[in-house]
Amino acid sequence: MYDPTPAAVESALDNELHFVLALGGFALRIAGATLVTHERLPSPRFNFVAVHDVAPARQTAFFERALDHYFQRAIRPTFRLRPPVPAHLAAALRQLGLRPRADPLDLLRDAGGRSEAPPLGPAVRAASPSDLDAVCAFWTTERERPEFRSALEVAWMHPNPGERMRPVLAFNERGAVSAALVYERGCAAGIYAVATRADARGQGAASALVAFARSAEFGASPGGASIFATSPRLRARLEKLGFALAASFVEYDLPRDAELAIPPAGPPSPPRWRPPRGS
Repeated sequence: MYDPTPAAVESALDNELHFVLALGGFALRIAGATLVTHERLPSPRFNFVAVHDVAPARQTAFFERALDHYFQRAIRPTFRLRPPVPAHLAAALRQLGLRPRADPLDLLRDAGGRSEAPPLGPAVRAASPSDLDAVCAFWTTERERPEFRSALEVAWMHPNPGERMRPVLAFNERGAVSAALVYERGCAAGIYAVATRADARGQGAASALVAFARSAEFGASPGGASIFATSPRLRARLEKLGFALAASFVEYDLPRDAELAIPPAGPPSPPRWRPPRGS
């Protein structure tokens, strides 16, 4: 049975954090949490609060500070907590209108077992620079694509020392049908943003792609890869590919019909600070 060490879990979470940074995001550490933010990619996948420890007497100031950070940017963040969620934090999140998602966010790591992926399936290979536009098309609309394309091109073609971004593509007779991003930093690797075209789902493209990303042919990281699952069904598929559960999280987010509103600034007022008038 796979028994991940706390260090292995932290390594995987650190890889995820640096994946966001590599694509142009940033992280702000405050007392009790890390605020992961990407102003150009407003998806919850790039904008979340990793909550660590917050005392009941400090939670009001904590939530005000965290939410203000995102609401000023018109971003809806998710709050990620390890179960069991402390009662005072669960109550505060609900009072703020956030609700826990039905399924946990599961972090899985390569357990070194044999993959049960079917031997026959779509052809899979590492993407080449000429595939950049095809890769970006899996996650963005035409309006959002230039920003994401620029960020991915920089991370892919001009990585910082010790890191590497490698897009992977799966093909059938009609062209690219599935894609993912493999981000490596040090000895750790993460498989992110696995996406499949709607007309090609259920045909094993994503499974073949993930199996390839952890294979010797791809040159997988010696530290093993990690990947996230957002549903029990996806987790079961990944376990058949040789991954095992390392950690679970409860995610809180705002319902789609919740409105984000910043209160008016009020009437103009004189500056609160003035330079000295004399020596």
